[in-house]
Amino acid sequence: MRSAELLIKCLENEGVKYMFGVPGEENLDMMDALLDSDIEFVTTRHETGAAFMAGVMGRLTGKPGICLATLGPGATNMLTGVANSNMDCNPVVAIAGQGDLERLHKESHQAYDLGAMYRPVTKYTARMTDKDIVPEVVRKAAKLAETEKPGATFIELPEDIAGMEVEGEPLDYVENEYPQAQVESIDKAADLINKAERPILLVGNGATRCHSTEPLVALAEKLQAPVTETFMGKGAISWEHPLSLMTIGLSGGDYVSCAVEKSDLIVSIGFDMSEFPPSNWNPDGSIPVLHVDTQNAEVDSAYPVVASVVGDITKNLAQLTEAVKERKEPANYVQSIRDQILNEYHQYEQDNAFPVKPQKMIHDLRDVMGEDDMVLSDVGAHKMWLARMYHCYKPNTCLISNGLASMGISVPGGIASKLVYPDKKVVSVVGDGGMLMTGMELETAVRLQLPLVIFIWRDNGYGLIEWKQENQFDRPSHISFGNPDFVKMAESFGAQGFRVEKAEDLKGTLEQALKVDGPAVIDCPVDYGENTKLTERLNQLECDF
Repeated sequence: MRSAELLIKCLENEGVKYMFGVPGEENLDMMDALLDSDIEFVTTRHETGAAFMAGVMGRLTGKPGICLATLGPGATNMLTGVANSNMDCNPVVAIAGQGDLERLHKESHQAYDLGAMYRPVTKYTARMTDKDIVPEVVRKAAKLAETEKPGATFIELPEDIAGMEVEGEPLDYVENEYPQAQVESIDKAADLINKAERPILLVGNGATRCHSTEPLVALAEKLQAPVTETFMGKGAISWEHPLSLMTIGLSGGDYVSCAVEKSDLIVSIGFDMSEFPPSNWNPDGSIPVLHVDTQNAEVDSAYPVVASVVGDITKNLAQLTEAVKERKEPANYVQSIRDQILNEYHQYEQDNAFPVKPQKMIHDLRDVMGEDDMVLSDVGAHKMWLARMYHCYKPNTCLISNGLASMGISVPGGIASKLVYPDKKVVSVVGDGGMLMTGMELETAVRLQLPLVIFIWRDNGYGLIEWKQENQFDRPSHISFGNPDFVKMAESFGAQGFRVEKAEDLKGTLEQALKVDGPAVIDCPVDYGENTKLTERLNQLECDF
């Protein structure tokens, strides 16, 4: 058995079902070994797309997604998607081929020190310098990738090592265990909450990763405390729950920011600082924080931790709920803020202006999607609108990358989502900028015959950057570009294309696209004039609820 075959057997032992990547000369042994494996190799059109697919699969399953590249440009192409997963806390094991060990000490064709490149953006890197260490390296890489906080790991397999004959077996898979907080920590936290008059629960990515919805809701209800979610925590509590204040995350403030300003204790649950810097919502550090997470908090002057409950979030929330005193009703401003948020959501449902307003696009999208269906947001102006206004019933039904926040994630991510959940409707929302960064993966979706809808918000420019430029300098700079005919582009790939030409047709077009037995692309012009209007409204917002 070759080392490459043993590596594949080790991945099978980790429960890997899919591997995403691009074949190359220095991963030939691995590609050959996959022919005799139960792992389905998904050939992608770019290594960045492969890494995005692995990251989304890791996020949805909790088990490492796997991506593969060859050395040199293959590995460097894969780097962005791996870095994205590491900052988003998505478990990923990235693997790259490498030149023979005998040539790595000198200048050599396509050879870079890949470990040095990947080390800053992963939790662990290893070069296979010996054929006998394969089981240990794979087990460690997978274990660390899925250990809280999850992230990316990297394995470099030199070509000569990959082809060597070896004897060995995969190491046993061991489930990660997380301790419960000590009684003293729970009691201190409960005392802080009981003394607070206006606590608010700030829920992040970690709560959804740890499947903590049930104890989270129980704690909120016992305290009658409002709940707000970060972009990556969306759906931790249903938007229909009377204590839900939906999403926080705009740097300039929003309706929910008023609730944070009125609070005297922030109960932070599974919050990752890369999601939303504390300086944006607690700039002077005046509001104390109770930190509930799998790890101790990062040091930040705007995140003044007065107590911590560290360990298994689900179990610790249950303990905390038992320990706190019950309250009869929420603060009087909670319903007022909810009304403001929901009124804005419904305000544009009959708006037939064209190009279509972002609010209308989100309302129609929400209308055609079920409670369990999935929307994936790319990065751009549309991400801000989806985060604010696409309200969720359940976790992981609106996936937003908000750590590294790399453009191009939603089309590859949609492919991974359909592989994990073939029976759910999946819509990848993407700007025209992001579409042409990884849109080549539309061919991958066609080849796999996946009924994925790609919903393009077209404005012929980098809309989010223009929004920022207008806010800061009152004029745009170098953000405009041209586009192909996206309908013809879709058809050339073998997908079905739709073009929205009036606002009243949008909902019907979405419904029609979701019935296609294969990939469908919707080209919809968007009116991003609403961006600066939103900024102006929020700048005038007064917290007088």
